[in-house]
Amino acid sequence: MNLRKRRVVVRTIARPFEKFIERITGGGILLMFVTFAALLWANSPLKDYYDFVWDYEFVLGLSPFELHKFLLHWINDGLMVIFFFVVGLEIKREFMAGELSSFRQAIFPLIAAIGGMVVPILFFTAFGLQGEASHGWGIPMATDIAFSLAILGILAPGFRSVSKFS
Repeated sequence: MNLRKRRVVVRTIARPFEKFIERITGGGILLMFVTFAALLWANSPLKDYYDFVWDYEFVLGLSPFELHKFLLHWINDGLMVIFFFVVGLEIKREFMAGELSSFRQAIFPLIAAIGGMVVPILFFTAFGLQGEASHGWGIPMATDIAFSLAILGILAPGFRSVSKFS
């Protein structure tokens, strides 16, 4: 098979997946599926393999300028920073020239955002007050925005608001 035919075959197979991921609904469904799969995997007899994946060390750079980090650190310290940077830019744009530029329009989303931070913390403190885990109250608050966007994308794909990336 020549190169041109291979490209056509790859495009034919990959295009439906690309279209699915491009839509916010697809991204939300993917996030929910991967989260559910990770919860099952982490609480299964295969837990050791789950831990092995997170403890896998990736190296970026050339000697002597190498950055050694575990997969968990690359995600937490790299990808999450990029995600929240993009979210921050989107929120700033809405406050400067978008739907949140007037206080009257911004009051309900501001109250909802405060609730979106407080409610996960309350749930965490109600169910996770034992041992060292009690210090992790910021985790449910930080992941709240990703899951909120995913659920909004799934349940209301036509909804246009600051809570969806444009």
